[in-house]
Amino acid sequence: MSESAVADAPQSDRTRAARTLTVTGLNHALHDGYTDLVYVLLPIWQTDFALSYGLLALLRGLYAGTMAGLQIPVGRVAERIDGKIILIAGTALSALGYFFAGLSGGVIGLGLALALSGAGSSTQHPIASAAVSRAYGNAARGPLGIYNFTGDLGKAAIPALTSVLLVIMSWRHTLLLLAVAGLLVAICIALWMPSVGKGNTRKTTAASRGAGAGGRGFHWLLAIGILDTAVRMGFLTFLPFLLRDKGASLPTNGFALALVFIGGAAGKFSCGWLGERVGTLRTVLITEGGTAALILSVLALPLIPAIVLLPLLGVMLNGTSSVLYGTVPELTPPHQTERAFALFYTGTIGSGAIAPVIYGLLGDTLGPTLATAATAITALAICPLAIALARHLAAEASPGRAGA
Repeated sequence: MSESAVADAPQSDRTRAARTLTVTGLNHALHDGYTDLVYVLLPIWQTDFALSYGLLALLRGLYAGTMAGLQIPVGRVAERIDGKIILIAGTALSALGYFFAGLSGGVIGLGLALALSGAGSSTQHPIASAAVSRAYGNAARGPLGIYNFTGDLGKAAIPALTSVLLVIMSWRHTLLLLAVAGLLVAICIALWMPSVGKGNTRKTTAASRGAGAGGRGFHWLLAIGILDTAVRMGFLTFLPFLLRDKGASLPTNGFALALVFIGGAAGKFSCGWLGERVGTLRTVLITEGGTAALILSVLALPLIPAIVLLPLLGVMLNGTSSVLYGTVPELTPPHQTERAFALFYTGTIGSGAIAPVIYGLLGDTLGPTLATAATAITALAICPLAIALARHLAAEASPGRAGA
């Protein structure tokens, strides 16, 4: 369906759409990689700056918090300024943040640099998602899936590259090199991405099914997204330390995180396919139940068996999000789709900022093992919320769909 819809468009429109998807995908990979490379650096910063788990989580939260809190303001700015300009400025700002992090002489400077980088990353999710949606119109669901997938490629590639660079150079020089890569991506946006336009001159063209289902249904969806993100970020915060305690070296930690993110990328595809066949409810129950079981297994197993499970755990950790993103338009009137995406991203990314701090404080009190077990309990708590959400999904009751 998507391919035929795109084929009916003029060749110039298809070319512009492909360029938009390619450039925004590259940008998404960079920003998501920037976000998650922090996990590789946390043990190093703990040693260099003698930080507690709570302060380490606060550093992570500074990046995610600024990224989450500025998304809605960025959307308002996009009503007056071409979104392409905002993407260029945001990507450059995020790269400069890591440049300053590499030059920082203490934990305060490091925290300010991470907040600056997070502010730059606040631009890419709402604006790039809307750009892809408008470029492909009613055929946008597939390209949006590809756009989301590119973020997972960045999560897999950049932390893995960082772990390799840390073997041959200091973490400060590594961040300076990654900052240069970010500035190159900003240049690519300036040279090759078509104009996005101003928000107040655009019409929403993305398909929206079940628009009347909004209201409380979206609130259930947002609650699930917030808790699902909390589980993922809380677990990833402690994973390097859990593996280190099992005997993992720094390169092994980087490799293990890459396995989780590779599994997460696979989860975006496999769980989207699963959701089409068994429904949103059953898919969420499978992914969250599997997440809880696999987290507890990683806690209990020795190093090698635990690492073997990480790709499958990555599938479960990210699988729910692939279903949730696709459900946002189903619960939102067409004229509010961009606003709903901005709110959903703000809630989930805000959860990514706050949850590690909460779990970090729990780790300081109870230790990393029990704090990680708490993330498994949180995953199980999502299941009753999914049952409540299913009542609001008109698509779940349509013929040929199971799981209502």
